[in-house]
Formats: sequence, C-alpha cells, structure tokens
Amino acid sequence: MNESPRLPLETRGRQWLLRLQTVADRRAWSRSGFEFLMFGIKQAWACLFGGAMLALLLATHLWWPDEAPVSRYDFLVIAAVGIQAAMLALKLESWEEARVIFVFHVVGTLMELFKTQAGSWIYPEDSVLRIGMVPLFSGFMYAAVGSYIARIQRIFDIRFRHYPPLWTTWALAAAIYVNFFAHHWLPDIRLGLFVLTVVLFGRGWFYFTPDRVRRRMPFLLGFFLVAVFIWLAENLGTWARAWAYPGQEDGWEMVSLAKLGSWFLLMMISVVLVSLVHRPEEEPAGAAGGGDR
Repeated sequence: MNESPRLPLETRGRQWLLRLQTVADRRAWSRSGFEFLMFGIKQAWACLFGGAMLALLLATHLWWPDEAPVSRYDFLVIAAVGIQAAMLALKLESWEEARVIFVFHVVGTLMELFKTQAGSWIYPEDSVLRIGMVPLFSGFMYAAVGSYIARIQRIFDIRFRHYPPLWTTWALAAAIYVNFFAHHWLPDIRLGLFVLTVVLFGRGWFYFTPDRVRRRMPFLLGFFLVAVFIWLAENLGTWARAWAYPGQEDGWEMVSLAKLGSWFLLMMISVVLVSLVHRPEEEPAGAAGGGDR
C-alpha cells in the first residue's frame, strides 16, 4: 500500500527509524517489539499539540511565579498560538490540519461559554485574554483533540471499512452537540445517542500501519480508547488547576468516570469534523496483510 505523504521532519525521523528497523528484523521478538515501539512513537507524534499543551498546564501549575507580570492563563494563550505557529513553520502540521484545529477551537469555545454560565465547570484564575468567564486557552484544549484526529489519519495511513454514509454521521454529530446544550432544559438523550452511534459504527473497522504490516481495530474500540486517554489527560488538567468541576474548588479529586461518556460522544463530533477535510477512504480489499489474520 502507498504510504500517506510525510512532512519533511517526519521523513528524516523515518530514515533514522529505518536503520533501527534493520537491527530489529534479526529476531521475531524484536520485530514485534519494534512494531510496538513504532505504534507508541506515532501515537506520541500525533499527540504533539495536545502533549505540548498538557506539559504547559503542568509546568505552569508547578512553577508559575505569583509575581509574574502576565497571568498564567494569558501565558497559556500566547504559548498555544506560538506552538501552532511553530508547527506550521517547521512543517510539522499542514495548513489543512490547522484549519481543522481552528474549527475545533470555535466549536469548543462556544460550548465553554455556555457550560461555564451553566456552572458545569469554572476557571478559577484571573486573566485578561478571555471572553466572559472563559479564558481563550480553553479552546485549544478542544483543538488538541482535532489536531490528534487529523494527524493520526495521515501518520498511520488510516483507511476504513463499513464507514457509515457521511450524512448520517453529520446528523449524529449535530444531535450530540445540541444535546450538550439542550440537556440543561430538556431530557438528556445521550443513551439514545450511544445506541445510534453503535448502530452507525458498530460494523466499522479502521486499518492502520504501525510499522509495515496493516493492522485493524473496531471503530468503537478505537473511539473508546481515545476517550480513556482524554479522560486521563483531563484528570491531569484539573489537578493542575487549569479548570475545576463542582466539588474540586477546595481540593482536587478524580474526575468522574461518567465523563468518559461525554468524551466518547465528543470523539464522534471530532471524527465527523475531521471528515470534512479528510474524507474517509475505503481500505482496499486484500490490502490488510497480517491485520486480517
């Protein structure tokens, strides 16, 4: 299978890994270990934007000086813009992927404005760069998810089988987004949305290349695993006092497992938004190699 286009720095990194691959191929166990290593490296590379933001949240929580002339939240906004600009300048991200991130930023900020007014969570520190109760860095938290979804499709050369008709996924994403707002006044229909998600994506598989062999995973399992990692990152973010849920104002406690459901549904919105610029491509028959065994 033809590999997806690589950006310059990614190409140089791949050349270095090819040399390591030659050594690993000498033993069966080391070949498997190298594939697992490549899976981890590619995942980390896809998380570049989100990982940098999470590192900044933790670092500023631990070491931000009280007498700093700029508030911590305002610094995070400036740093997020700087990270985005650097990724584009260094060709670590394409302009198409940057457009996806911008859409996520807008969608996320609108939700933040509503949810903070409704008391779903708060931002406990002062800042200048904010809209109402929402510091502008918060939109980049959603943008990090969009960056990951867009980058991982290219980095892992992801293709699909049994992807539902696009119009049905757009309808599902719209219903999920509306329910995030409407459940404050109307009955919460998230259980029905979970069922609809299973109906649409339950037969689906995505195919990816950690190293040289195509592997596959059920759609729903992949979405759930990503939701778990976002939930873990959210726990770190709230520990770092980037934001706080009710009950965390006076001291940190673990984010409720119920939030996993919200992140799972957000994954549906994420995948659909990315599909607007990266249309799902069908995995060719017989191209899955060892992944179908």
